[in-house]
Amino acid sequence: MSRTRPGDAGAKVLKAASTLFYRDGIHAVGVDTVAAEAGVTKAALYGNFGSKSRLVVAYLRERDRQWQEEIDRITAGHTDRADRVLAVFDAYEAWLSRDGFRGCGFLNATSEFPDPADPVREVVRHHKTALHGYLLTQLRRIRPEPAETLADELMLLLEGAAVTSVVTQASRPFHTAKRLASTLISLPAN
Repeated sequence: MSRTRPGDAGAKVLKAASTLFYRDGIHAVGVDTVAAEAGVTKAALYGNFGSKSRLVVAYLRERDRQWQEEIDRITAGHTDRADRVLAVFDAYEAWLSRDGFRGCGFLNATSEFPDPADPVREVVRHHKTALHGYLLTQLRRIRPEPAETLADELMLLLEGAAVTSVVTQASRPFHTAKRLASTLISLPAN
């Protein structure tokens, strides 16, 4: 094995873990496998992350950071608030289709960590709350009155489309969800 520079080991481990955890499942992948895939020793893995649990949290935080970049990139070209909201559906579609329709990495992690107090679940809650917050902010600028309810409904459409796309291995659920979201956004306030 070639010698790894101090700062490189953590990045290599995180990249390998991200690929393996998403593809194979978190509990199915051991630290030996991650270290071997990263081309580092287990000591380097533990030296950078301390434990597999901390590595899982780091993986999800990195995935969240990448998701935020994706949202920013896809929504940046839209000045209309409704278009910015609908672009989130495009971002979800692009993200999950690129990853081979393996599903939402955050929801996948939630199914593997059932304890609501687990730090993994906290990262997932943060991610989903941030997405809801983004939608809510945009919706309040469109129509303040039903914004909270509408953000809840759009989250259900997004998550439902994500799950259905895994089952069907197709992006059509996102097109359907986006069309329904557009209809909901354009309905008059009650």
